[in-house]
Amino acid sequence: MEPMLEECAEKGIGVVVDFHSVSFFPERWFDLVLVLRSDTAVLYDRLTDRGYSEKKRTENVQCEIMQVVLDEAKESYAHEIVHEVPSNTKEELESNVSRMVQWTAQWISEKNP
Repeated sequence: MEPMLEECAEKGIGVVVDFHSVSFFPERWFDLVLVLRSDTAVLYDRLTDRGYSEKKRTENVQCEIMQVVLDEAKESYAHEIVHEVPSNTKEELESNVSRMVQWTAQWISEKNP
């Protein structure tokens, strides 16, 4: 994945990367970092429905409580490109997708005036 992302960054090609940790990705690769956040009860139920073990559910909920991914993103990238977005309901999911489409369209128009 890394060589492909490096090539895309060098060529100015837009890519969406879905990953749970950010600290090892160079800042130059990203114009926008979205950190999906979830209420811990919603997260726990979601992981239960997916068949996650109790240990894995507890680990994920603790990470959410402690804002591990958000803090890691803020430590790794410029604060102005890090955005926290809620991901609790289907409506929030749809809103997030809509915002991503808008951000992508804006990014394309800025890169190709």
